[in-house]
Amino acid sequence: MKERNYTPLIAVLSVVLVLVITVLFFLPAYDGEIHFDVTLLPLLNAVFNSFTFITLLVALIAILKKNVKMHKRFIAAAFTSTTLFLISYVTYHYLTESTKYGGDGVLKGIYFFVLITHILLAIVIVPLALLSVARGLNMQIEKHRKIARWTMPIWLYVSFTGVVVYLMISPYY
Repeated sequence: MKERNYTPLIAVLSVVLVLVITVLFFLPAYDGEIHFDVTLLPLLNAVFNSFTFITLLVALIAILKKNVKMHKRFIAAAFTSTTLFLISYVTYHYLTESTKYGGDGVLKGIYFFVLITHILLAIVIVPLALLSVARGLNMQIEKHRKIARWTMPIWLYVSFTGVVVYLMISPYY
């Protein structure tokens, strides 16, 4: 099998995705008519993040048991749910302004710590996950293992904290 160079594609996707999401935060909310309750999208995002977390755990267990076929399938499922999350997330932030957290005290500090670490690591996970998959597809097993040791825990953290952020901010939608 011929090795493919996915690096340019990974770089472009990573930069474009981060730029699109960043721009969405500075744009005003969509001013047209919307024929559905957009507050359902954050719930959908949390569901997709939950699926990602679960499929990543199953993929991790599969590879620890040396079941490469199952590992690949569940990584593909994690990418699918992450992609659906991104579509829903971008749609929501295009259609409406960001929701402000309404809590106070210790919970506010916890919320912002979780949110900030979630956002920063979400930016990092995009190229890491893509690079991990590219190395796996190219059968660069040792290189894949080296980066996957970082990718898996970060991706698990990002998907888990996505649900936590939703649960903490959901009363304020």
